[in-house]
Amino acid sequence: MNEENNITPVNEELNVVKYETEDIKNLIYTIRGKQVMLDSDVARLYHYPTKRINETVKRNQERFPKDFCFQLTENETENLRSQFATSSLEK
Repeated sequence: MNEENNITPVNEELNVVKYETEDIKNLIYTIRGKQVMLDSDVARLYHYPTKRINETVKRNQERFPKDFCFQLTENETENLRSQFATSSLEK
């Protein structure tokens, strides 16, 4: 088991893992009144580099609702960093 993020390998040869519902719920944040996931967390779930996830979304914008993605403000980014630091200290 990966101690860092509680991911259980299902098939290491195929790089398939089982995510617990709680692990995924912990990746969801409420920002601007919407529940969102960070691009880096989505990339990790799908085993792709964050850069590739963002490129795919940009190339296929017609497949996503207008409000599917948005850029965090500096203040929102700082607030998330504060949450990460607090949750790291609580472990």
